Amino acid sequence: MADWYRIAADGGATLTVHVQPGAKKTECAGLHGEALKIRLAAPPVDGKANEALLRFVADRLDLPRSAVTLKSGQTSRHKVVEVRGATPAQIAAFAP
Repeated sequence: MADWYRIAADGGATLTVHVQPGAKKTECAGLHGEALKIRLAAPPVDGKANEALLRFVADRLDLPRSAVTLKSGQTSRHKVVEVRGATPAQIAAFAP
């Protein structure tokens, strides 16, 4: 298991991510310490980057947007995202 995610007993997972808002395109960019680095095309204004992050995670895991929530890091680049309904294999395959 990688350091950037934890599988929960209830079938969900917690992802630790480091975001880079204002990038040219939204993509996974490898690891940043013990977090998965995600570049976001959205600017860090009015929660746009947070919403873009949650939509990106949901799309990559083929889950509805409602299954992905921001647990902490509302105004920080270091965020913790909670995912419900993803399999451990989906989570492990999330990063490039």
